[in-house]
Amino acid sequence: MTTLYDTLSVPENATAEEIKRAYRKAVMRWHPDRNVGQEHAARAAFLDVRNAYAILSDPAQRQVYDSVFAEEMNRQEAERRREEREQAEREAAMRAAQEAEYAARVALAMRFAMQGYNRDVVRGVLLAHDCGDDLACRIADSALALHASRQAETEAEPESPKPEEAALDTHDAHDTHAKQQEENPASADRVRSFSDIWMPFWNVLRS
Repeated sequence: MTTLYDTLSVPENATAEEIKRAYRKAVMRWHPDRNVGQEHAARAAFLDVRNAYAILSDPAQRQVYDSVFAEEMNRQEAERRREEREQAEREAAMRAAQEAEYAARVALAMRFAMQGYNRDVVRGVLLAHDCGDDLACRIADSALALHASRQAETEAEPESPKPEEAALDTHDAHDTHAKQQEENPASADRVRSFSDIWMPFWNVLRS
């Protein structure tokens, strides 16, 4: 927005003397006689300079102009902030929609990967759901890699003892305890104490 101060090339807090000097300089610059071949543009600029000086050289008119100008500046600033806020909200909504769409595609790829389908099938499913080829390839590769990693972790976990093996271990422990009690009562007491601690813990593991 071009202001009257811009027309005279002075700051908004310019003094009356500064405005007068700027006006004289602008008049000399834009006088039609000094702009041969550009008389039309010079005449329009010359009139703008005269109108700006007419208002800014009058204290009362300048005060009114400053008041209206300040109000307009505030309105434009409020409008700018509103547009920026709306733009930020639109961008946030767009990002949220894109993230939700991406998450849905990843979930779809994981579902087919967990069912044992290969890369081509997973990629084809994503393409059928309007996913670009490059993105479909990346998601398919990631889903299959994650599924393979989870399978490897599951296979690496130690297996729990079978029920019959657990019963056999418990029976052997009782036989050992009875034998030690006959041979060495003191040792048997220590075995009994160990058994008293181990059996409840084992029952918890089995439950």
